[in-house]
Amino acid sequence: MKKHSGMRPHDIAVLLKIASKGKEPWFMKDLAYELEISASEISESINRSMIAGLISSDKRTLRKLSLLDFLKSGLRFVYPQQPGSMVRGIGTAHSAPPLNSEIVSAEQYVWPYGKGNVRGQAIKPLHPNTPEACLKDKKYYELMALTDALRIGKVREQTIAFDMIKERIEHT
Repeated sequence: MKKHSGMRPHDIAVLLKIASKGKEPWFMKDLAYELEISASEISESINRSMIAGLISSDKRTLRKLSLLDFLKSGLRFVYPQQPGSMVRGIGTAHSAPPLNSEIVSAEQYVWPYGKGNVRGQAIKPLHPNTPEACLKDKKYYELMALTDALRIGKVREQTIAFDMIKERIEHT
């Protein structure tokens, strides 16, 4: 049995990237390129996720129900986040699609990003390259922003966000 040293925040980013691909085939080298994470770190991430039961033992099939269960019940406890200082960046949580069409708020939350066009309270992304990766993939951006709503949102926001995540993951 392989050693499991605990999940890391970017493991969730990797799993959500796989989820965003739906039935489309994926390769570790493509995930590395698209997420701007080294190929060796992608491999280690997938190993940790396999040991945790979030991806199958063949390392090809996402265990959707297990992932959804972790996102709903564990994410905000394992990777909590508090809004930080005002910065320029890319919207996340209820400040990004698709949640921004459901929830209107004066508070804006952003991932700090120098080329961003939204000013709001900083939310540390699950991986430093998340903003760049999300600009290249709308489906992935939606999943990552919804995931942040689970991490920092109020109960109503968390409920709406989880339902949207569930719909996107189950129907892929």
